[in-house]
Amino acid sequence: MTTETDVAVTPSAGLHHVTAISGPARRNLDFYTRVLGLRLVKKTVNFDDPGTYHLYYGDADGAPGTILTFFPWEHVAPGRVGVGQAEETAFRVPEGSIGYWTHRLVAAGIAFEAPAKVFGETVLPFRDPDGMRLALVGVAGAEGEPAWTGSEVAAEHAIRGFHGVTLMLRQAAPTARVLTEVFGLEETGREGALTRYQGTAGLGAAVTLREVGDFLPGRSGGGSVHHIAFRAADDAGQAAMAGRAGALGLQVTEQRDRNYFRSVYFREPGGVLFEIATDDPGFAADEPAEALGAALKLPAFLEPHRAEIERVLPALA
Repeated sequence: MTTETDVAVTPSAGLHHVTAISGPARRNLDFYTRVLGLRLVKKTVNFDDPGTYHLYYGDADGAPGTILTFFPWEHVAPGRVGVGQAEETAFRVPEGSIGYWTHRLVAAGIAFEAPAKVFGETVLPFRDPDGMRLALVGVAGAEGEPAWTGSEVAAEHAIRGFHGVTLMLRQAAPTARVLTEVFGLEETGREGALTRYQGTAGLGAAVTLREVGDFLPGRSGGGSVHHIAFRAADDAGQAAMAGRAGALGLQVTEQRDRNYFRSVYFREPGGVLFEIATDDPGFAADEPAEALGAALKLPAFLEPHRAEIERVLPALA
């Protein structure tokens, strides 16, 4: 028999996507598709600001747990990492691929920090052209996972989706309560100021909290993360998580249709904007899987304005 307690701990599998802010769209596209070898899985616009692209990068299928998205603004002011923000977004690569990626970043002129062990795994931190903090994490067994083979990155070394995110917080405990009670993540380790929580997915399962006390607050801008989205299998799972967030006194929005998933949002106690996004319908909802990212896709309510939108969007090629 299913009890109320059983329902309360039904977990999110982990991250659905991460959305960030960048500078020029063409530079962003070049870095994430050419240097990092991700697939552009959707080229659309910011539904609330249709003169701005919304670019989605991921694996071959645009699977949840692999999707990094951007709002690129040509003249955006730089952001500042600080309290109440995602500090680092990390990708999974095969354990033996860190050397390959070190050489690749050198060849591309990308500055990086020395690899270090974090929770027993080798982590290679670096930044994108807008200063967004990224990392590659060498994961044992990742070489057996599917990889996007349509880029210049050798398939055996390719990124396999998200490893997770690190959030910078004044106090970790209130956010930890959201991770465990709303999303059902479990604490799996502590190292210094870091506490790690895990979901059940192979991709994007890790959320790490860094407690920093009275540190400078973050500032939104180029290179900063706009929000973190967690997975819900369907509307019912999303509603259950939203209900648990509401029970903690958090203000959850109504559901919004984003064409490729349905979303609700709330700001967690540490100040980070969280989203709960459904796995369905996915990115093949409006174009064939083999053609993902090839054409500008617009929601139905913006189609009548396509000509005007295409006129103001910057060229990507």
